[in-house]
Amino acid sequence: MTQLDDQGWLESYIAQAGAVAGTLHRFEPGGLRLAAAKNIPPKVCEVVAWVPEGKGMAGLAMQRRQAVTTCNLKDDASGDVRPGAKAVDAQAAIALPVLDQAGQVRAVVGVAYQDSRDFPPDEIGRLTRLGDSLV
Repeated sequence: MTQLDDQGWLESYIAQAGAVAGTLHRFEPGGLRLAAAKNIPPKVCEVVAWVPEGKGMAGLAMQRRQAVTTCNLKDDASGDVRPGAKAVDAQAAIALPVLDQAGQVRAVVGVAYQDSRDFPPDEIGRLTRLGDSLV
């Protein structure tokens, strides 16, 4: 996909997910490169332009090959949310790895919601299936 396609895909994903902001990071050896962003402060985009594996929500989703969530970005004390993410004007967030058929991470999509919320397994499954269209 081209950068324009990535931006369009992300905006569609955000709308379908009912989110207010998001990022799409594409896999590169050793980490993730920011490919698209919506409603993310420019300074945060600079900070997350390259995300090493295991750092922040996106890097952890890549490393764990499973969703990483927080019910409130600003108050999260888990250590999974990096300080820059707290600058996003949102509450709950989820980072989901997008896997190819071989189970390899191809991208990580992260979305944030205006309200605080939990992410039950059925919602994580729905958001994961939405991400499958990227591969």
